[in-house]
Formats: sequence, C-alpha cells, structure tokens
Amino acid sequence: AVPGSTVELGCSARGDPAPQVQWHKERGDLPWGRHEVDREHTLRLYAVTPADAGAYVCTAQSQLGTAAATTFLHV
Repeated sequence: AVPGSTVELGCSARGDPAPQVQWHKERGDLPWGRHEVDREHTLRLYAVTPADAGAYVCTAQSQLGTAAATTFLHV
C-alpha cells in the first residue's frame, strides 16, 4: 500500500448461526482512530503509515467452532 492511502482487507465468514467476526493485528493494535469494520466484515485502514505494516488476522467464532485467516500488509 502507498503511505497515506486507504486499505481494505476483506474477511468472508458465513454460517448458521452467523459467526462473530473480529479483526486484530498480530503484533500491536489496530491503528487507533484510523480503522473501521463494516457489516461485511471488511477492515478499512485510513491514512496508512509504515507502522501499520504487518499481519492482520480475521477470526470468526460461533458455537460450532473458530476459524482464522491472516493477511499481510506492506506499506
């Protein structure tokens, strides 16, 4: 990603019952005041900086179990 740009990281999680979906950064916190997650579980990072680079993990959890996927952001 280009510094200063907006990045969208998608996470597709479906099930019955619908799973709870959460995003976190593998090392550190999501950028405070510069991120949001929409109803489709897409994580948006605004005005990215080199400090935002790293692994981001989407975790889906329901009574049937847990699944996780990791994506890497390079700035």
